[in-house]
Amino acid sequence: MNVTIAGYQAVSILHGGPSTQIRNTAKHLPKSGVNVRFFDPWSPFKREDADLFHIFSANIGTYHLAREIHALGIPLIVSPIVFSRHTPAFIRRTLKWGRMLQRAGKGIWFDYGITAEICQWASRVLPNTTAEGGLVSGGLGIDPGKIRIVPNGVDERFYTADPTPFIEKYGVRDFILNVGHTGHVRKNVLALIRALADVDHPAVIIGRFISGEYGEACRREASKHRHILLIDGLEHSSDMLASAYAACDTFVLPSMFETPGIAALEAALAGAKVVITPYGGTKEYFGGYATYVEPGSVASIREGVIAAMKAKKGSELREHVRRNYLWQNVARMTAAAYSEVIETKS
Repeated sequence: MNVTIAGYQAVSILHGGPSTQIRNTAKHLPKSGVNVRFFDPWSPFKREDADLFHIFSANIGTYHLAREIHALGIPLIVSPIVFSRHTPAFIRRTLKWGRMLQRAGKGIWFDYGITAEICQWASRVLPNTTAEGGLVSGGLGIDPGKIRIVPNGVDERFYTADPTPFIEKYGVRDFILNVGHTGHVRKNVLALIRALADVDHPAVIIGRFISGEYGEACRREASKHRHILLIDGLEHSSDMLASAYAACDTFVLPSMFETPGIAALEAALAGAKVVITPYGGTKEYFGGYATYVEPGSVASIREGVIAAMKAKKGSELREHVRRNYLWQNVARMTAAAYSEVIETKS
């Protein structure tokens, strides 16, 4: 089976969850008999080059590629990577109004309409959570029969991560940790920094400090507090990032929503306690093993962090993640969805 994989153009610049998901899924698919090729827009591409085409992210960045693959008649697999805290009913109404506007005049685009159209072209849609699946079916109107839940995953290397290199380089251990993009409002890092201001414990924030008003506000707020250390980006593949997860006590991801936050899975696999948003399907992954906080409340984030810090570390969450969310398991589920489409064609 020959499968071509693609994402939006900026995925290699932004890094983050989609990049990790694409690269690790592709890495493990050959073990399930799938020959993987990354789409190269500068190389000629023909109908016979792929049995299936898998696009990660259903948005404006992948719309035209998805449309042309659909026009070629190549079966399309879509991992939408989409979530909203709006209800499915709200999304259905928005779609209805948007389509009415589109009929009234050309050149009108809107996010939900783009995502819905890409998913309609797909033979299979692979959300990361049942919550995302409910949004895709109930909100975007996609046939539930072609939806297969395929979770996000985690690299097994984090299970054996060594805390020593990070402790020796930065001089802290058993700290509070956050990893992610600090310039994105959805990640809610500014609220986290404000919550940590009154927590008398070392904290480390690792991430790309994106230029802009929000990112600069995060820098300014963190600079007021000597116990908060900012580290401007570590490569996802670096041993130092894995060491940071292993060296921390509690990992905090109080985003507006996550599906489910790959960094939180990595930290959990390295043995950290997890404090996380309840929105976006995180409870499907972390169950009763994590502490959930209201992202809109600085007080809730602070209280959640303090409660987690007081709790004793255990191995239950770590082993739960290892049993259920390694990338090789994710790749097998993805390959099974591919096989369904191939078998339907034959």
